[in-house]
Amino acid sequence: MKNRIPVVLLACGSFNPITNMHLRLFEVARDHLHETGMYQVTGGIISPVNDNYRKKDLAAAQHRVAMVRLALQTSDWIRVDPWESEQAQWMETVKVLRHHHSELLRSLPGTQGPDHSRSVSQAPTAVPELKLLCGADVLKTFQTPDLWKDEHIQEIVEKFGLAEASDIPVPSELSFRTWQVETINEWKEFGISVVMAGQAGRVPTSPAHDKNPGF
Repeated sequence: MKNRIPVVLLACGSFNPITNMHLRLFEVARDHLHETGMYQVTGGIISPVNDNYRKKDLAAAQHRVAMVRLALQTSDWIRVDPWESEQAQWMETVKVLRHHHSELLRSLPGTQGPDHSRSVSQAPTAVPELKLLCGADVLKTFQTPDLWKDEHIQEIVEKFGLAEASDIPVPSELSFRTWQVETINEWKEFGISVVMAGQAGRVPTSPAHDKNPGF
């Protein structure tokens, strides 16, 4: 799969607990991106939310991370990352994306990280795109007043991109769309029309900006 854009999929949410559908979303998203002929998915990251998310009946982060790690024992490309859950406070989704994007850059040879250090590389390495993996219900919450900051939505869509799942009339299957800069103008003009994806997530009841209600 030469000349394809490398992509890493990131899913943020409570994972309280993780389910087979969460893992299925990753697999179908990867298949769809590969079928476009443009992308090569090189990895997947599951980032359980911090305990201060204040979701009712939220299990302790250490247990949720442990459950995800057990669920991923047979996966050779998806991993759990505890960074978000280990922070002193709840993190906005865009900040989690920024962190993982910086980590991706840091891991590449010949690229400059936040500390301005640079390693030597004989050939340039393609920088992976980091896409937020979510259900259609999460995308719909972008329209909910005061839930997401406008500048965060813009950064997520324009800088990172979205891999969004929606129901289609095929049993136990999902369709995927990727949101990039070229679609943002149409999205802003006409709004978002999506199908609620089952019980994949709920809007939190506590008033806060940018609380990703997915997963």
